[in-house]
Amino acid sequence: MNIPNLDELISMALLEDVGDGDHSTLACIPPTATAKAKMMAKEDGILCGMEVGERVFEFVNNDFYHSQLAMKVTPLKHDGEPVKKGDILMLVEGASGVILTAERTALNFMQRMSGIATQTHKMVQMLDGLHTQLLDTRKTTPNMRLLEKYAVKCGGGTNHRIGLYDMIMLKDNHIDFAGGIEAAIDRTHNYLKEKGKDLKIEIEVRNLEELERVMQHGGVDRIMLDNFDPATLSKAVERIGGIYETEASGGITEATLRSYAETGVDFISVGALTHHIKSMDISLIKG
Repeated sequence: MNIPNLDELISMALLEDVGDGDHSTLACIPPTATAKAKMMAKEDGILCGMEVGERVFEFVNNDFYHSQLAMKVTPLKHDGEPVKKGDILMLVEGASGVILTAERTALNFMQRMSGIATQTHKMVQMLDGLHTQLLDTRKTTPNMRLLEKYAVKCGGGTNHRIGLYDMIMLKDNHIDFAGGIEAAIDRTHNYLKEKGKDLKIEIEVRNLEELERVMQHGGVDRIMLDNFDPATLSKAVERIGGIYETEASGGITEATLRSYAETGVDFISVGALTHHIKSMDISLIKG
């Protein structure tokens, strides 16, 4: 896992939670007290966020409280690994106060990331035997995008573009504001040439008429077929005929995922992978 701003994210999360001090812990736990704890899965799922959880405990101990006591974190499971209810994920040993202060932040990261990985895995399994890949989107929690997209990968999904900077995505508003499909594509090529950038171009179409305009004009790498029903999507994929990559998007759920994939579309993007997720239940207990 490579998250360049991980410590900054952890620091902001702790400042939000701790403020000027964890007074509940400070009031009743001596600073020299030590303890052992274990993190346990309370439901089945795909684990994600172990490195983040471990770093939270280390960060609180070394950078937040500047504790003189050593913090030992022993991971027993790994990201992307299926876990069962009752499995012990991690052992923690060190200052009691540090463990208590770090507990909620570590769990918040891990529970959400594991929830995303679990749901992604579930939907990827529904595509078994088909070539279609499951994509995430930019519908992520602000400042948590890299962690949430990492969780998608741990669940077996594929990352779409990370942000606005690493791929051209000409959506309906870009096309409308630019004056049409052809103008949007031509201006994009001029811009990329002027800036010396080599970025893939994806364009969104809303119906078969717009698709035909793209097919006649060319100049793209992938076509997003937005809010097509499976029957119309099948016609669109056939028309494209492998000339461009194809992506289906818009309101696709667990109930309809397989039927969309059976059209032969290359990618299906599902924003709900990161913005409509039930966190996985994980707890920290003494012992």
